[in-house]
Amino acid sequence: MKKILVCVDDTKGSLLIVDTMARLFPCMKPDAVILLYVIKLEGPSLMDDVLLSDSEINELREALKGTEYKELLDRKAQKIIDYFQKALEEKGITGIRPVIKEGHPVEEILKIAEEEGVNMIVVGSRGKRMHNLLMGSVSREIANRAQVPVLLVK
Repeated sequence: MKKILVCVDDTKGSLLIVDTMARLFPCMKPDAVILLYVIKLEGPSLMDDVLLSDSEINELREALKGTEYKELLDRKAQKIIDYFQKALEEKGITGIRPVIKEGHPVEEILKIAEEEGVNMIVVGSRGKRMHNLLMGSVSREIANRAQVPVLLVK
């Protein structure tokens, strides 16, 4: 069974994924497309590469439960997933299973890729040189650490 993990967020790089998938889908003919959005619980900082431990992430999840901020994050995640699912379906892509996770994007993407046994990961690339220089790049880290091919969409 061929599975593609399509990772989206609210950046311009993710918007380009729709057209790329429309071109890729007929050639690859995957049985399943896992559409993933990760709610990042850590805020932006110059120490973005320093990960919170699992216990710290769980502590943060618990602290956020029931707050307006958490509800806002959940609504945003659902809107993004709904948008991309509809856009992909309009391009003829079938077998889409939307998934929303919480945590550090790289870790969650790699975990889902392994758990689901995907054949490929598709992720947008921001292409902001200064951002990549200072904070690292999620897409670059996924490409370096993934055990399957990664398609970076620019």
